[in-house]
Amino acid sequence: MSDSTGDRDVWSRVDRYLETALLPEDPALAQALARNADEGLPPIDVSPAQGRFLHLLARIAGARRILEIGTLGGYSTIQLARALPTDGVVVTCEYSPDHAAVARANLEQAGLAERVEIRVGPALETLPTLTGPFDLVFVDADKQNNAAYLDHAIRLGRPGTVIVVDNVVRGGRLLTGGDPQVEGSRRMFAALQREERVEATALQTVGAKGYDGFLLARVR
Repeated sequence: MSDSTGDRDVWSRVDRYLETALLPEDPALAQALARNADEGLPPIDVSPAQGRFLHLLARIAGARRILEIGTLGGYSTIQLARALPTDGVVVTCEYSPDHAAVARANLEQAGLAERVEIRVGPALETLPTLTGPFDLVFVDADKQNNAAYLDHAIRLGRPGTVIVVDNVVRGGRLLTGGDPQVEGSRRMFAALQREERVEATALQTVGAKGYDGFLLARVR
């Protein structure tokens, strides 16, 4: 399992090359990352290329209603909200009131506040109160609850709903487990072996965020 300093340097430089080639300068996203840093949020947002990937998935799916589990400072929320039609909505769940306040400021700055509903509190308490269907679900929260989040995502979906679960490889530690976050993803994959409501795959990724991967599923 290679994740050396040299590898990460190459991965980061390739990410910068791809961002320069494919992604225009985006003041709203840059300001969101700056505000997140100023407010002391952990730098665990998706990368710019990953954010654009989510945006394109939402557009390809023709999403009008998106569910996000794990808001942080709203960086990925901005990418998802931009993919919606003017009457679309992102419902995003965030445990921390402080993080939610930062996300609200970032969404206001990006001109997207009216398209986003932030639900503050433990997601496992919020999700049972929501009504679907959602067209796309992005899960990027506490990994130990990934299996439960996936179950809620399926319940709140419809045939054709796209589900993305981030950070499921954890530098290869998925193979061995050993910490609660990795064990959460292992429980999710074990559940998927028996799950008939979705078809799914997972891809490993490398880049500025290191070595990880994501689950991609579609509700049958």
